[in-house]
Amino acid sequence: MNREKHTGAADPADTCRGGFRASLLFFLLFFCFFLQTLPPAAAAELSEVTVHIINNEIHVSASLKPDPRIIDDMNGGITKEFVFYIDLFRVWNIWPDEFVLGKKIVRILRSNQIKREYSASSFYGNIHLEKRFKDLDAMVGWAFTLEELKLATTRELEQGIYFVKVTVESRVKKLPPVVGYLLFFVSEKDLSLYRNSQEFPVTTKGQ
Repeated sequence: MNREKHTGAADPADTCRGGFRASLLFFLLFFCFFLQTLPPAAAAELSEVTVHIINNEIHVSASLKPDPRIIDDMNGGITKEFVFYIDLFRVWNIWPDEFVLGKKIVRILRSNQIKREYSASSFYGNIHLEKRFKDLDAMVGWAFTLEELKLATTRELEQGIYFVKVTVESRVKKLPPVVGYLLFFVSEKDLSLYRNSQEFPVTTKGQ
């Protein structure tokens, strides 16, 4: 009867797998260290939130100035989702400010540098838009601008002091396969900031 003879030597396949794991671990540790040592880039900025009351309607304008990292992500083929929250608050001196109403706009940006294709989707209530652009700058300029958005009518409001809060959040919608495999530990939310408008009065209901 034949018996296998064990010499105590390591299996070459196990050695190879162990070496691969060690190399992958070293790469991930080095990459994390590299990210921490990078100099801080210019941060994204939300412009001044302006409010105009025209014919008893409250209109809001604002825009987002992206940081270079957001642009680099889209140049790299990463699909990004940006969510804008436009909320109306009533000011109270003693109690916390009262949330009155809000609207939400979702914009999803896609770019393909190889094919030179740029497209965006916009979701606002029941309105769904699909747009194509000739370059990334044109797409970003459209997607990050809120211009004279109708938020409410003063006929719906009680007399008081109000302000509008605009919040924008960014999420990674879809990673390229290789990047997604290597950076599985990266948070999907990579931007969250807000800005308030100046306070404004509604002196009489309906005005």
